Amino acid sequence: SQPIPEVGVGTGIILDKNGNVLTNNHVVSGARKILVTLADGRSLPATLVGSDQPTDLAVINIQAEGLQPAVLGDSDLLEVGDEVVAIGHALNLPGGPTVTKGVVSALGRIIQEQGFPITEGLIQTDAAINPGNSGGPLLNLKGEVIGFAIAIDSAKPIVAELIQKGRVERGFLGIGQVDITPALARIFDLPTDKGVGLNSVVADGPAAKAGLRRGDIIVSIGDTAINNSFDLIRTLTVFRPGQK
Repeated sequence: SQPIPEVGVGTGIILDKNGNVLTNNHVVSGARKILVTLADGRSLPATLVGSDQPTDLAVINIQAEGLQPAVLGDSDLLEVGDEVVAIGHALNLPGGPTVTKGVVSALGRIIQEQGFPITEGLIQTDAAINPGNSGGPLLNLKGEVIGFAIAIDSAKPIVAELIQKGRVERGFLGIGQVDITPALARIFDLPTDKGVGLNSVVADGPAAKAGLRRGDIIVSIGDTAINNSFDLIRTLTVFRPGQK
């Protein structure tokens, strides 16, 4: 009849010698206590630096000497069929971390789960992933981190802002959106077969004040091409609130 402590396990990667560690937001969300066990067996308490629910990323910090940061690769160079390795602590089994190998099955995947934000720009792999792998890296055969919850190139600016501010300040347009596809372009005789269509515009919001209307299609922001919702979300992470 004694209460049983709830314990979860996940994985992380060391970002720098200052002790910043990248993991998934769902690994540490709501945790009262975070303990990091290093490869050399040291167990250290960690503090939450910042987290971002839309991308499921979080940065925690440990105070330790002799840390060896992971090397972050270039996920834009990935191609379907490339061999990859996933490292994690699957199922929290005795014996330590696990390694599985597979290939890149697809790029640019989108996941929408009920009650959660849309997660875009994902890397699909057939490398075996189990509970406990969350927060662990997907590596190329050079040992470079090329994938995480999202492609590492998409994660880099978010991680930098989490370390600096503890949160991500995204630009807000105030629109309802739909991806323009070749099929939609044919059905509605649109002038473009890519971009983000506006199916609603919030009254007195930034988009409305700038003159955008329902039915408009966003094809670029500044010099950045906007082909789909993922491009829009990533670009609004780069642009600061208040920028024109």
